[in-house]
Amino acid sequence: MLKVENVSAGYGGIKVLDRISFSVSEGKIVTLIGSNGVGKTTTLRTISGLLRPTEGRILFCNEDISKAAPHKIVEQGISHVPEGRNVFPRLTVKENLEMGAYIRKDAAGIRKDYQMVMETFPQLAQRQRQTAGTLSGGEQQMLAMGRALMSRPRLLLLDEPSMGLAPLVVLGIFEIIKEVNRQGTTILLVEQNAQVALRTAHRGYVMETGRIILEDSADALLQNDQVRKAYLGE
Repeated sequence: MLKVENVSAGYGGIKVLDRISFSVSEGKIVTLIGSNGVGKTTTLRTISGLLRPTEGRILFCNEDISKAAPHKIVEQGISHVPEGRNVFPRLTVKENLEMGAYIRKDAAGIRKDYQMVMETFPQLAQRQRQTAGTLSGGEQQMLAMGRALMSRPRLLLLDEPSMGLAPLVVLGIFEIIKEVNRQGTTILLVEQNAQVALRTAHRGYVMETGRIILEDSADALLQNDQVRKAYLGE
């Protein structure tokens, strides 16, 4: 579904990504793991069009989206849940979710997907008229994911969904991630918590200083000595 081919990108004159290549198969959860500052968030920002690659290309369903505007990339079926969640704090839960469907014109489909989000995130169903800024961190993460799903994406980009959340809340969020995937959405997951990411994903890539240094099935990476020492605290 997604192919990143020899992509470089950065900010100003600073190169963050150095000719990285990886792919995401349809229907799978793929994770990028690595320490802070190695380029994981920059990778997602480049895929979603917030940054332009300086080298290489990005293919989504065999179409080159390397130079596409962010809203066009959303229209093509990619939604991005950013690090830090970034909900609209003064809007209600319902209004935040409606913003996720802003580019859509199919009213019946929007109503159907809204109901799907309510069923996937029952805590949000109880808080539809509550302003997003008053939600807990875990509820805001659910809202950010639900808002992204309202655009009916084929590929969901998730950036650090466990950040700042209590361990029990993290487990709940990752159960929801697996359920969203079971419902048919392909997921590219960036996560510093390598243990939970690899236990959730089908395949993983390890990033280090702007490069992909290792790739394998998630199960194999969990057993890899290099990964266990560097990222699993063993």
